[in-house]
Amino acid sequence: MRLFFMMNVNNSHSYKGTTLLLLPWLITFGLFWLYPLLYAFYVSFTQYSTLGDTSTFIGLANYTRIFSDSLFWKALANTSIFTFGTVPVTTCFALMLALALHSSTIRWKGFFRSAFFLPSVTSLVVISLIFTNLYSKSGYVNILLSLCGLPFPERGWLLEPDTALLGIMAMDVWISAGYYMVLFLAGIQAIPADLYESALLSGANAWQRFRFITLPLLRPTMLFVIVINTIKSFQIFVEIYVMTKGGPLNATTTLVYMVYEHAFERADTMGYASALAFIIFALLLLFSAIQMKLLKQKA
Repeated sequence: MRLFFMMNVNNSHSYKGTTLLLLPWLITFGLFWLYPLLYAFYVSFTQYSTLGDTSTFIGLANYTRIFSDSLFWKALANTSIFTFGTVPVTTCFALMLALALHSSTIRWKGFFRSAFFLPSVTSLVVISLIFTNLYSKSGYVNILLSLCGLPFPERGWLLEPDTALLGIMAMDVWISAGYYMVLFLAGIQAIPADLYESALLSGANAWQRFRFITLPLLRPTMLFVIVINTIKSFQIFVEIYVMTKGGPLNATTTLVYMVYEHAFERADTMGYASALAFIIFALLLLFSAIQMKLLKQKA
């Protein structure tokens, strides 16, 4: 009985000590994440004026307004094109880079890994400004295309509705591929070498080793890469803000940029912006669940 009592006392002290250690994190979590989230959810049901700091409860009016807003559907289309246009290309490109740099015949592998990874840790603002100049009327992209005799937008890539989003998508693939390459490289290096040796002894060629060993064992990494890349692409903002401001003719307006416009560039649409943000959250949750279910079924 005495031993049982002592064990309870020790467990109680251990529990209190753990709680005290977690208290700073819990306070920070509550103040800077949970409270803003709950308050934003409340604001989404109001007409909130940032100038007068006043709010009027209007129920679901902001949510019903979203689905009747033509700009919302345009932004959703642009965001979907960007996401489904960049995620497969980035994933395949990153996987090919990882396979190439994993090969024992490549020299200076450390240099190439660092070179491909560098854009992903460089400031997005800096890269966006550089590509804005590259895509301009007299930028190097148009110069190279003209030298090759290929057609190019005479006013610049970012000033034409048909090429503005495409140019930003190409830049995003270049930025992101190196980061996902490192993830794939880590996944490939974790595959036991014995499997490849056994396949070689069985007469399997390079494609068969990739098809039946590398690809199946990379499925957890593939799932992680696709899900986080989809979330990142769906939330694209910095590139749009720096390079096009949503133009020309809303050709590059995305959902997150639309949230920014309504939240910080207009006086009385903070509630509408909050509703948009929760719609984006619901869409991301839906897409992530679908991707995880499909990829797990194939595993």
